[in-house]
Formats: sequence, structure tokens, C-alpha cells
Amino acid sequence: MKVKFVAPSKKEKSGGFLQRSRNAIMGAADAVRRVATRGAGAFADDAKRTEALVLAIDGMAWSGCPNGLLVHFGTRIYVGYASGVIQVLDLEGKLISAWVAHSNPVLKMAVGNGYVFSLANHGGIRGWSIASPGPIDRLIRSQVASKELEYTRRNSFRILVGTWNVGQGRASQDALKAWLGSTASDVGIIVVGLQEVEMGAGFLAMSAAKETVGLEGSAIGQWWLDNIGKALDEGTAFERMGSRQLAGLLISLWVRKNLRKHVGDVDAGAVPCGFGRAIGNKGGVGLRIRVLDRIMCFVNCHLAAHLEAVNRRNADFDHIFRNMSFGRPSNPAAVAGVATASHTIKGTNAASATTEEPKLDLAEADMVVFLGDFNYRLFGISYDEARDLVSQRSFDWLREKDQLRAEMQAGKVFQGMREALIVFPPTYKFARNQPGLGGYDSGEKEANTSMVLDCPVVSSVIQYGACMDVIESDHKPVRCKFHVQVAHVDRSVRRQEFGEAVRFNEKVRSILEQLRYVPETTVSTNTIRLQSQDTAILRITNKDVKEKAIFRIVCGGVCTVNEDEDESAYHSRGSYGFPRWLEVTPAAGIIKQDHFVDISVHHEEFHSLEEHFDGIPQNWWCEDTRDKEAMLSVNIQGSNATEIRSHQIIVRHCYSAKTVRIDSLSNDSRKGQGGSVHRSDLRQLSGSSDAVDDFRDFEGSVRPRRIGQE
Repeated sequence: MKVKFVAPSKKEKSGGFLQRSRNAIMGAADAVRRVATRGAGAFADDAKRTEALVLAIDGMAWSGCPNGLLVHFGTRIYVGYASGVIQVLDLEGKLISAWVAHSNPVLKMAVGNGYVFSLANHGGIRGWSIASPGPIDRLIRSQVASKELEYTRRNSFRILVGTWNVGQGRASQDALKAWLGSTASDVGIIVVGLQEVEMGAGFLAMSAAKETVGLEGSAIGQWWLDNIGKALDEGTAFERMGSRQLAGLLISLWVRKNLRKHVGDVDAGAVPCGFGRAIGNKGGVGLRIRVLDRIMCFVNCHLAAHLEAVNRRNADFDHIFRNMSFGRPSNPAAVAGVATASHTIKGTNAASATTEEPKLDLAEADMVVFLGDFNYRLFGISYDEARDLVSQRSFDWLREKDQLRAEMQAGKVFQGMREALIVFPPTYKFARNQPGLGGYDSGEKEANTSMVLDCPVVSSVIQYGACMDVIESDHKPVRCKFHVQVAHVDRSVRRQEFGEAVRFNEKVRSILEQLRYVPETTVSTNTIRLQSQDTAILRITNKDVKEKAIFRIVCGGVCTVNEDEDESAYHSRGSYGFPRWLEVTPAAGIIKQDHFVDISVHHEEFHSLEEHFDGIPQNWWCEDTRDKEAMLSVNIQGSNATEIRSHQIIVRHCYSAKTVRIDSLSNDSRKGQGGSVHRSDLRQLSGSSDAVDDFRDFEGSVRPRRIGQE
């Protein structure tokens, strides 16, 4: 084995000190991150993992967790992913449908009023019809799509993009107005990217440490945001929509007030490319916005320096493009929670959506603009030759020596993108505070390092230039103005087309009628009286010979009855749950065609052991001896229907110490389809169920019978 020892150069020694500083700070930050991920937002103890899964007779699934949490699933399972995708699965885990619901992780979903609502990490809430996807969706979608030209609108506006390596300096208001303010009068969106806002080993190490726990920004960065906003007349003409800082990199975006209502979903991202791909002295920061339903991304980059580091610059771009992810939560606990949920979902049968190679955020955008200090130089030309060509304004000759142009033509970097024609002198390197082209620094090869590139989607460049009179930095600021045309949907017109498709399409109307169909059902009684520990039978009959009936029994309210038979107002129950004194089994299920099912309605006492002595209640003198009533609703719907019909059942508990008095007037006021059924009519109940052959192994259910069978 041969070993060669090489004395480090001064640059390497300083880098070693920076590396040691980084390691020390990163170690401390890692400890903070570990504590944060053990907080309430993370599933560190696996308290929410599934311990048990039970399939019920009505097609519902119940899962139990170690912390006592019960999760209820219907015949369809909605799964939200950290990527913003929502999937619909059947109970076997097979994929029914999937779509991109949000641009951020899905945090929570809830069901209400026929819709599934999803909450994303950025606060967005969207609703999805619980009956979708279905055959009616395809019919309506195809008809509405055929009328696309009638509800598509085109809007045009201008975007100003500026980039400047400020070299750790600060600019005057005159310089900022000359760079941005003087050309902002006709633009709707302004994007500004700065490099080297603040540098130094200590600052870079501290910035890396703050990033690991979700913190960003600095006082100098805020100074730049405030002063640029002042130059743009922020608050009167423009509104700042978002910003992101990574060490010395800073990007911010302003929107004109009259365009503000069409702009939203602002997300930020950052990718370090410095030492160990962890330090932000080089890298990229980006902003993603939605403008008139178009996604636009702006990325401010500072790539590797030095003439010979072409491959490193190419690699930096590739790293930024592949790893730029927008919408990182500011709360590190939320990051851990989302990541844990995502990993848990990958273990299900729905892995088809997660095993695919993830789509890159930048690749999914409608328009992408890269700006910044790319550090590509002029090659194959001497300093004097370059100065002569600049003085003669022979920019065509200079473009032939442009490293970036050569690398793009070879397909090695910025693939699929374009740069506007350069008709201004190289913007680096200059002596500070020295005006004119005489300020070029003879110690460094000239270069157009500050550039703006975009993907040719719906945009065109109408202005591209440098502000050569700004002298506060050794770089010159660059600006580029785009004309953008956006095609978007007029939602009000589209809703009208949707309504016409529902009203006039015969196939759609036929399917809607099927969805409204509810099987004909009857109940044996609508009045039940119970004494203590008594049990009655409620029979539900499905008279339909073609359609199965799905039933669910809920409690609409409870009340007490005074001695003079005056009833107090019914009080609703949370989640339509039954009162403690009433037990209904089963409370939900499926009844086959031409079959019936018997429901056990049982009164239950809730005396504790301390309240009894020799079987006699010890606190009878303070008990509420008034009768109690519960209003039950038997909700019926078809197996493929969204309509619901209800039967109302009144269940009264008569206190056992009193004589049970049947008030004929009361009975006449509550006429039903049959008389009250009491304990004497109770049949032997089966311990297993064959109510529906599709759902088996449901314990404690009731055996349905065909009509006429005893």
C-alpha cells in the first residue's frame, strides 16, 4: 500500500476550519432535531400503528390502535400521501382511483355531507364527492371537455426577474430603483434573487444548523427585503408574497395588487450545494406560485466558481433540479409526522403509487425560470482579447467563447431551457465603486455569470440587460422582462357546462335516477316500550326483489317524560350516538332482497357494584325516576345509491318501580306499522351471521330470514 502525504494549501486549511465549524454546529443541531421529532407531531412510540382490523356486516372496516384509537373505514378507503396525492382503495387494498389533490402533504381527511374533505400542510381545504369515481364522472367529464373552448380564457401579463451578486455589500435606493424600480411600471410579478448577501464561516455554519430545525433568514436578508420593497413601492403598488433565504442566497417575489387575487399557493424550497451538499454558500433557493391555475417556479442559484470547475457547475445544477422540493413545513415536528405517515402508507397494498419514481417538482411546473450567479466564464480567450471585443461591442464573438452556451449545446446542463440573446457586456469582475467598463478587474477573466433562463412554455423575453452604472458590488445586476400568456378556466362558465351535462344528457339522467333509488322497506313498529333490563325486537323488512338494502340506526335525540306525560324537548346526541341506557344490536347492516332482519333493542342499567347491596340499589331515593325517550332513525339506502329514506322509532324506558301504564291516547298519536314488540317475542339469536354472503365472520349479528320463513 502506497501512501502519499501532501501539505494542505492555505485555501484547504481555511476549508478545514470551516468543515470543523460545520461539524460542531451540525452535531448540536442534530440533537435539537432529534428532540423535536419526538414531540407530539411525531409517531415515535408507534402509538397509532394498527393492532387489529375487523370487517363488519355492512361492509365497514374498524381498526384499533395501541393507544385506544378506533378508526372507521367504509367500503372505500381514502388515503392521503405526503406528496399531496389522494388514493381511493377498496377493502382489499386495490386501487380504484388516484389524483393530485394538493401541492403539499395531506395532513387530515374528514367526511361530511356526502363529501370527503382534505386538509393540506399549507392550510388548503378541498372537497371530493364521496360517490366519485363512478360511471357518471366519465360521461360528464367527456361532455364538459368537448366544450373546453367555451370556458377557456387567455390572460397576458409581464414578469420582471432580477439577479445580483451583492458581494456582502448593501445598495443605495438609487441603485435599486435604477435596477428594478425604473422598469417595473408595466409588470405584474417581480422576482428578485440575490447571492452572497452574507458570508463567512461562522454565518454559514450557523445557517446550516438553523436549517436542520426549520429556521431561516437573517437581519441582513430582511434589510434587503425591506429596501427592495421600498424601491418597488411595496404596500401601494405591490405586495410581497413570499421569500426564502439559504445562507447567502435570497429570493423574494412581489405581485401587483390588481393581480393578487389570481395568485396563490406560494411554496418555498432550498437545496445546498456547498461542503458536503450541506452548506449554503453554493446552492439554490426557489419559490413556486400558482397564477391563474398555472404553476410557475423561480429558482435562484449560485453555482461552483473558478474557470476550470465546469463539471462541478453542471453537477450543482443537476443536484438542484432533482432535489428542489417545495412546501417544507416550518414546524420540524410536522415534518416528522408527515414522513412517518408516508412511510406507513408505503407498507400497504397501495404501494403502486409509491414504488414509482417520484416526479420532480420543477418538472411538473408550467413555467420554470432559473436566475442567479451561475459562474460560467469565457474560455479560450485572453483578458486583453476579451476587453477589446467588449469595447467594440462584438458580443457575437464573445458568445462563441461562453462556457454556458457550449455546455447547453452539448446537452450537459439546463436541458430543455433557453437564454435570451446577450447584448450586454460581461457582468464580472469589476472593482467596486468604479464606474464604466474601465472597472474590469484584470486579475479575473470576464464572464456573464449572472443570467436568467426559462422553459419555453407560454413566455417570451422582451428585455434582457445589465445595469452597468450600479457600482456597489464587484458584479453588475441583471434584469429580464417576460411577456407571459396564460390559458385558464373560467370556472363560472365551466359550472354552467357541467349543469347542462347533468340536466340534458340522457345517460347521465338515467344513472342519477339509479343513484336515487332506495329499496322499499318496512319496520315492524314505530313505538317500543322497555322496562329495566327489558329487550324488544324491531324487524326491518326489505320488500325489494332486486336491490339490497343498507340500514343504519342512529339516535336523533333523547328527552325525559314528566309524571303528567309532558315531554321535554329532544336533545341531540353527539355523533348520533345512543344513550347509555339503550343498546341496539346490530346498529347497521345489509339486508338481502326479499329478506328481513331482527334488531335487538335492550335497556341496560349502569349501577356500579358500590351502589348495590344484596342486589338492591342503595341510592334509589336520589335516582331520576322519570321515563326516558330516545328518538331513533332507521336510515335506508340502496347498495349504489346516495339517497336515504328514514323510519322514525320512539323508544321509551318506563321506570320499573312504577306501574307500566299504556296510554291509549299516546299510542294513537304514534301509529306505526305494527304494535310494540317485547321481550316475550325475543327469539334465539345466532352467534354467527350469513346476512350477506359477501361479508362473513361478523360476531354478534342477527340471522336474517326470507319473508314467510319462521
